[in-house]
Amino acid sequence: MEKNRTKTRSKTTNFVVQGSILAIAGILVRLIGMVYRIPLINIIGQEGNGYYTSAFSVYSILLIISSYSLPVAVSKMVAARLAREQYRNSLRILKLALIYATVVGGLGAAVLWFGAETFALALKKPFCKYALETLAPTIWIMAYLGVLRGYFQGKGTMVPTAFSQILEQIINAVISVFAAYHLFAKGVIANAVHDETAYSYAYGAAGGTIGTGAGALAAFLFFLLLTLSQRKRMRRRAARDKSGKIESYGKLTTALTFTILPIVLSSTIYNISSVVDDYLFSDGMAKMGVATVTIVSLWGIFGQYHLLFNIPVAISNALSSSLIPSLSRAVAARDRKQVKARVALAIRFSMIIAIPSTVGMTILAGPVNNLLFAGTENTTLIKLTMAGSLAVLFFSLSTVTNAILQGINHMNIPLRNAFISLIIHVAALHVMLRTFNFGIYSVVFANIIFAFIMCILNALAIRRYLRYRQELKKTFILPTVASAFMGATAYGVYRLTFTLIHKNSVSAILAIIAAVFVYGVLLIRLRCIEQEELKSMPMGGKIIRVSKKLHLL
Repeated sequence: MEKNRTKTRSKTTNFVVQGSILAIAGILVRLIGMVYRIPLINIIGQEGNGYYTSAFSVYSILLIISSYSLPVAVSKMVAARLAREQYRNSLRILKLALIYATVVGGLGAAVLWFGAETFALALKKPFCKYALETLAPTIWIMAYLGVLRGYFQGKGTMVPTAFSQILEQIINAVISVFAAYHLFAKGVIANAVHDETAYSYAYGAAGGTIGTGAGALAAFLFFLLLTLSQRKRMRRRAARDKSGKIESYGKLTTALTFTILPIVLSSTIYNISSVVDDYLFSDGMAKMGVATVTIVSLWGIFGQYHLLFNIPVAISNALSSSLIPSLSRAVAARDRKQVKARVALAIRFSMIIAIPSTVGMTILAGPVNNLLFAGTENTTLIKLTMAGSLAVLFFSLSTVTNAILQGINHMNIPLRNAFISLIIHVAALHVMLRTFNFGIYSVVFANIIFAFIMCILNALAIRRYLRYRQELKKTFILPTVASAFMGATAYGVYRLTFTLIHKNSVSAILAIIAAVFVYGVLLIRLRCIEQEELKSMPMGGKIIRVSKKLHLL
């Protein structure tokens, strides 16, 4: 009996281990992204960052439509077949998905390349077209990369994806800064020739996007070599397939289509808000007589805010990537108990990160932004970060609950919920921008409303389809209590050290270290995380040994 319980517990926590690996990689990727964006923004300025942010909004939507859904869809389908030991079918899915990537990736790249000027004019930023054009080939590369990442995730390992993400971001960082520097200089010459001021910012932003394509290409080549190295093993395993069930390519095409479409549509609606926000904000501010350069600069500040916002949300994205194939395997095995256990664990681990991140962004908005963007006027950015900190909590929760619904085969529910949320989001943005004149804060508040509505609708759906009752104490109450003490500690340490030494950088770093230590101690002391759960986490053994020495366990 005890052996069965241990095995069940191991299955439940394995996706957390894999998710943790991906989360650590995600944090490193975001930190690298934050580090290189600082010199990048210093090179291209807030105006250039506005072009860069707008280009990525359009690119992200086309990426979602063409290939963003591929890792999720492929991992879900492969995991379900491997759970039934259908090794030939899993290989057929890989081949079919690569064909799909060729078609839709190519179409997405063509749309962005030939439609760059149209998109730029629609966003009231005509010089944005250069950054859009340089992003076009990346869509095709990302389609192939998404298939290969999804295949290995479906096999239950997140290590290749984690490594490739870090490799991708390092190459991205180096090439982006190098290309932005050189193209900005070319833009200065173009300014003189055309009697303009925007070419330098536009060329610099395009240089930044070149790094994105270079990073994606490096990650794709890594996966290509990994796949080729395992080709013989994959074929041998397929030859030993004794399931007796071979699905036709026609049937698999139908299955892949009906798996991809709901994910594509829900992800598009879920993420299209950034493009909608960009258009409505730019159009609304222009009609109120605000200069284009001011609009672009404000959107650049919004992009800076997203650098901090994306770090904790990345952890939820990592858990989601690990959760979907894990849930698919449990559903295929008709193990309802495992499904509920994994749902509960995913939500709790997401909140353990999201709640203190929300508090930390509110308390340390000034010190952290002044640390990251020293030498610039950050008043608006600091206020924006404080106002938008709550978005971290709701976007993290909505991301995980989306993955839960997709993992239990209710693919259309996130689509419906995202559509409802988007309508409310657009209405709220319009009112706050045009009636209350909230400016760039309208975008932040509207995003919070969007994610909050998603959380409510997703929670109701999960409760209905799984008959799931959300545990509150360990998931929400204890992390909130620990976060409150953490926030007070961080504020006190920062104020004290800054008063003594008058150095923001040192004070901010000490405050962050103190906050992490206090929060970690309180999580263990309040029994928010049990010893068995710590064992499943990276470096969990060391944490347990240290905690016992400190008499926390």
